[in-house]
Amino acid sequence: EADPSLQALESRQEEILKRLYELKSAVDGLSKMIQTPDADFDVTNVIQTDTCSPLMTKGADLDLMLGKDYGALKDIVINANPALPPLSLLVLHSLLCERYKILSAVHTHSSVKSVPENLLKCFGEQTKKQPRHEYQLGFTLIWKDVPKPQMKFSIQTMCPIEGEGNIARFLFSLLGQKYNAVTSTLIDSWVDTAIFQLKEGSSKERGAVLRSMNAALGKAAWLVGTELTVADVVAWCALQQTGSANAAPANVQKWMKSCENMAPFSSVIKLLK
Repeated sequence: EADPSLQALESRQEEILKRLYELKSAVDGLSKMIQTPDADFDVTNVIQTDTCSPLMTKGADLDLMLGKDYGALKDIVINANPALPPLSLLVLHSLLCERYKILSAVHTHSSVKSVPENLLKCFGEQTKKQPRHEYQLGFTLIWKDVPKPQMKFSIQTMCPIEGEGNIARFLFSLLGQKYNAVTSTLIDSWVDTAIFQLKEGSSKERGAVLRSMNAALGKAAWLVGTELTVADVVAWCALQQTGSANAAPANVQKWMKSCENMAPFSSVIKLLK
């Protein structure tokens, strides 16, 4: 049998380590707030939400993708203009919440005079927070006067990613799906088409994209492969944002309903009502 005095010492050591871990997490949170340029102290509105969905399937290796920092919560910070909300990022946030315990927050930057109430609550109502160390990922959305969405993570490297399509690709990769080179290329192609032609293109370009989508969806239920990908998320959101949804051909309409039947799309559907 183990020496009782030794067991007591080990137990005390574990308690001390636990307290140090919690303190480090708290300090890390404060340091991130101070060091992240876009998480300024002049925010005029802050809403925080904790999402603790069960881990349905294995996700990606967050340490590998976001950098390993023992005892620190991985934080993703996204700046977006409320005049043109990046709807696909809201859907992807919901998808991530099905895989990870996420500490979500919505802020309003001082560069924006006002933000509609539904955008302030795009992650849901405020709920009681748990200690930071009990979450796997921090997801902060800041409504800010920026020309296009910007994402930053890892305070040490401050690696920025710009553009809704690029951020969407990155966020979807955190779900852990792996694709071969051909499938990845097709997905990337559809994401670019959705952003630059369907969302930002002329009416003629939109018509051409809808015809291409209709042809592709006549052969498969999803734009690429046998399951939902980031291409479907970005394309569906682009259709909603441009008002082209009602004029979409039959196969596209059927595909849109398949998307809308999935829970992660519900947050955007509520915003559009």
